[in-house]
Amino acid sequence: MNKKKNTAVSLKYDREKNGSPKVTAKGKGWVADKIIALAQEQNIPIKQDKDLITLLEKIDVGKEIPESLYKVVAELLAWVYQLNNEYPNPPKAS
Repeated sequence: MNKKKNTAVSLKYDREKNGSPKVTAKGKGWVADKIIALAQEQNIPIKQDKDLITLLEKIDVGKEIPESLYKVVAELLAWVYQLNNEYPNPPKAS
C-alpha cells in the first residue's frame, strides 16, 4: 500500500514592502495537513499545483522566491486577488 503524502507550501507577499513573496511554511504528511487545515480555518485560498509545489518546496522557509519563479507566482497572486474580489467576505469556518 503506497499512500501519497500531501505536500504544502505557504507564501506571504507584502505589497507595501515591495519585496518578493516569501516561503512562510512547508511540509509533507501531517505537517502539510496542518498547514492546509490552518489555511482553511483562515479562509486562505489553496491552489493545488504539483509542478509549483515541486519548485517551491526547494526554497527554505523565510527565504524569498527566486526571480525564476516570479511569473508563475505572479499568476498565483492574481488568482488569489481575483478570488478576494469575487468573495470579499467569505464565511468563517465553524
